[in-house]
Formats: sequence, C-alpha cells, structure tokens
Amino acid sequence: MTSYAPIYREVAVSDSFESFVQDYHEHLLEDPNSCVSLGVDQRLDELPDPSASAFEARARRARALLARLDTMDRSSLDFDTALDADLARLTLQARIHEATYIFNGQTRQAQLPSAGDDLGDGIFLQFVNDPREPADRLGTITSRIEAIPGYLDRLLDRLDTPLARWVSMELDKVSELPALFDTLQGWAVEARWDGRTRLEAAGAIARDALQAYAARLAMLPTTRQLHLEEDDARRIVELKGIDRSLEQLHAMAREFLAETGEVVESLRSQLVAKYSLPAGASADDLTRFLAERYKVPLVNGRLEDILDRYEEERRRIDTFIEQRSLFPVPAEQDLRIIRTPGFMTPSIPAGAMMPPPAFRPGVRRSLVYLTLSDELAAEHTELSIPGMMIHEGIPGHHLQLAFAAMHPSIIRRHYDGMHHAEGWTTMLEDYMLDMGYMGDLTDEARFGAKRDISRIGARVAIDLFFMTGEKDFLDVGVPCDLTSDDPFEAAGNLLAAVTGFVPGRVQAELNWYSQERGYPLSYLAGNRMVWDLKRDVGRASALAGAELDRRFHHLYLVSGNMPLSFLRRVFEHEGLLG
Repeated sequence: MTSYAPIYREVAVSDSFESFVQDYHEHLLEDPNSCVSLGVDQRLDELPDPSASAFEARARRARALLARLDTMDRSSLDFDTALDADLARLTLQARIHEATYIFNGQTRQAQLPSAGDDLGDGIFLQFVNDPREPADRLGTITSRIEAIPGYLDRLLDRLDTPLARWVSMELDKVSELPALFDTLQGWAVEARWDGRTRLEAAGAIARDALQAYAARLAMLPTTRQLHLEEDDARRIVELKGIDRSLEQLHAMAREFLAETGEVVESLRSQLVAKYSLPAGASADDLTRFLAERYKVPLVNGRLEDILDRYEEERRRIDTFIEQRSLFPVPAEQDLRIIRTPGFMTPSIPAGAMMPPPAFRPGVRRSLVYLTLSDELAAEHTELSIPGMMIHEGIPGHHLQLAFAAMHPSIIRRHYDGMHHAEGWTTMLEDYMLDMGYMGDLTDEARFGAKRDISRIGARVAIDLFFMTGEKDFLDVGVPCDLTSDDPFEAAGNLLAAVTGFVPGRVQAELNWYSQERGYPLSYLAGNRMVWDLKRDVGRASALAGAELDRRFHHLYLVSGNMPLSFLRRVFEHEGLLG
C-alpha cells in the first residue's frame, strides 16, 4: 500500500540541532526517488506523490523546519555546525521557493508534466545501481510499476495549461518507458524470479495507462510563455548560493566568450598551418577536419564500441594522476559507464553523471551516462573523450562527489551544490591540459575543449533569458540572429553560433535549460569562482606550484558539498585566506 504520510516529527518537544538534523534528513527523504538516489532503504516500493496537495504539504513542513532553525540558539555551535545550519537554511528556502513561485498564474508543478522522470529514474536506478539481491529489487520495482496508473491520474489532476515544450519532452520520455519494462522482464527471466507473471501483468497495465496518459496530455491546452518575474529569477540565483547579480553574470558571460574566442582563433591559426589546411579554413572547418581525423573507430560496427574507448581513457587518466599525485583518490570508489537509456535522452544532450548514493555504505559508485546516436557519434573523438572523462569521472564529478558522499555531515551529503561541482570540473578541463595530459595533441584538444566550453558562456545568456524574458541577455557579443519571437529559436541560434553543435544537441541542451532554472549558468559562475578562489589562496599563502595544487584540491574535496561562498569560509577557517 502506497503511503505519503510524513515520516518525521512535526514538532520537537525539546529542540536541539541534532534533533533538527534528523528531522531535516527525513523531510528530504519524503520523495521515494530521493531514497533511491541517496541509497536509503525505505520507500523503495513507492512512487512520488505528484499531487499539488503533496507539494503544498512539503512546503509547509519545510517552513516549519526553517522556523525551528531560526529560533535556535547558535552561540554554542562550532564552525562546521554553524556552516551546516546556514546550508540547511539555504536549502529549505530554495525548496519553499521552488514549490511556491508563480508564472503564467500557476506554480511550476502545474505546468510541468514529470512522469518520464518520476517513473523512470527510480526504477532504472534500482535496476542498474542497487546492491540488493535481484529478487528484492524486482519486487520493489514491480510495486512501483503497479502504482503507475494511480500516479498518472494524480499527475493529470495537477496539470493546468502546461508549457508546450515540456509536454513535447514528456511525450518523448514516456514513449521510451515500455522499452524499460521489456528490459526488466528479460532480467526477471534471467534471474528466474518467481514474480515474473506479476511483473508482466503490471507492465501491461502500465503500458495502457501511459498510452492513455499521453493521449490526454497531448489534448491539454498549453502555453509557450516560459519566463518568470525578475524577482523570482534573482531569488533562484541567490538560493543557489551564487553571490553574483544577473547583470554581473551577463557581463561574466560576455567577457568569457570574448576571451575564449581569442584563444580559439589563435589555436585555429596554428592548427590550420600544422595540418596544411587552406589559410581561410574556419573554426567549423577545422572542427570537422579534426573530428574526422581523430574519430573513434567502431571496431565491432556498433555505437557501444565508443563506451569501450571511454573505459580505456578512464584507465589512462587514473595512471596519469597516480604517477603525479595530483589528487587524493579514495580506495572505496568505483565508476560505471553506460549508454543513456532512451527515456533520459531528451534531457541528456551528450553525457551526465549520476553521483554515488550519499547514504549508502561501502563502495561509492557513480554512473556515467553517455548519449549515443549516429548524429552524435562525431562528437565522441580521440580529442573529446579525454575531456569528457576528466569532467565526469576522475578527477571530475565522480571524485568530487565520492568524497562528498563520505562526509560525516548529513546536511552536506544532502546538498546539491551545482556551481561547486561544475566549477570544479570545468576548471579541471584546463588544468589537466596544463599538466600535459594530452601530450603532443594538447593544442588540438584545447581547441576542441575551448570551442565546447564556450557553451557555458552561452548557457548563462540563455538561462538568464529563459528566466526573465529579457532578450538583451542573449547579446553577448556573438554575431547571430536573435530576432525570432520564439525563445527556443533565438536561444538555439546563439548556442549553435557559439558551439557549432549539431541541431539535435542544440535542442536537447535547450530542453534542460528550460527546466533547470539557475543550473545552466552555474557552470560559468562556478568556473570563475573556483579560479578566483585558487588565485586568492595562492596570493594569501606561502604555497605555490604543485604544493598549492595538492593543498587546494585536498581541502576542496574533503570539505563536502556547499556553495563556493561557503567554501571560502572554510579556506579562511583553515588559514589559507586572509
């Protein structure tokens, strides 16, 4: 029986920070998909409650927790506990705001069909990244599939004039879910699970329910207006912990794209001469030439051969880092590289990383998803694969989030510090080239990396535009057609002009920019803030060179997840900043 009752105390009789943390922890586990992703063995057989009343109830409970936190005596809290208290406050405020802000006269939830994510994510993670026995996993998965019809009815009741783009994304995602059910049924046969008949019956009913849901969803009136009130846009950025104004972020993007463009042009000139290409060959011409010259051969004639090449690169990077002691690497960590499942591809343009479940004991294991298609195959080359693996694996997201999952603080293990994580990884893309990882192909790799990382400047512009509707934010000094009244066409023209991405990649990028407000701009904001932090540490301390690198990397990793403005406080506390 599915239950949506809260599992923590509404009121603590004798409050303390310890009791608050426990209730805060349980509040953030009210979503069954959070239990799966965080590695907590509860509610694994349930689906999230998609009803509007459930969102309202969670917001009320978040307000109650925030009120408790604000009335506590902080005078006895040590540095780390006070930092955690501030981090909890920021998280609760962000959750309340996300659940309650209004655009188009409706909440975000009323305009966002979410079955593809709500149904697929928790089921898929139990399938691929859950240490329980197959029978236990198949049992909880089947219970979830049985609950799909009721979930879909509640979701449709919640929706009111959804955003047209989000409806299109949703229809693409849910159309792929039956293929996931087929895979699960094959697994049940292979595992000789005695509940196969039950799973098959649940899958058949769920298929019919999804088909009916898609038909009803496609008939709903929709809107194309995705912009927010400016105050809400500013609040979203503030609640990400990014201490920069919208105007400062826009200026940052313009400056970054100008600087990056100069580097790209310099490298283009050098590489055109190196390969004896026509002097007038453009950056696009050079990109196509290098993609063809350094394409990954499909040894077995299948796209999955690209995954094997990523595994090989992973081993090379590990050896390079170990030989130079560039980063601390814990023994209890692992990484799986898999092809992006169909239901996730509309919102994963090229690749993504699913972090280690923060509350699961034992080996900290991440999943790296790679989106493969004939159109995108040219983007996975001998020059791009190292950068992708550095970004997503070690020393990138996987290493940083494996350390974060080991942190003793419950509050930090819950925190999703996007600009902290993306700033770290985008900094590493340059750092590892500076360390000589690509050897004689450094210029080629840097040319491709600089063209690709230009996307993070475009992301700031598009994120700000999608949030506010102010087209001036798209003006970042890049010649392109911004005249269209369709925000996705205008934004797509900018992204294509900056990056040269194929049309499919452009559209997939815009999909998630439109849903993850404040996340796209986190890449560049984090990148600039990480480099600023490292520069300031170098100026304030006696450390330099490899010694500075190792100390900076170690403290960054072991401090856990938090906004970079909070991390500055950690470096100050450790005596590394004045």
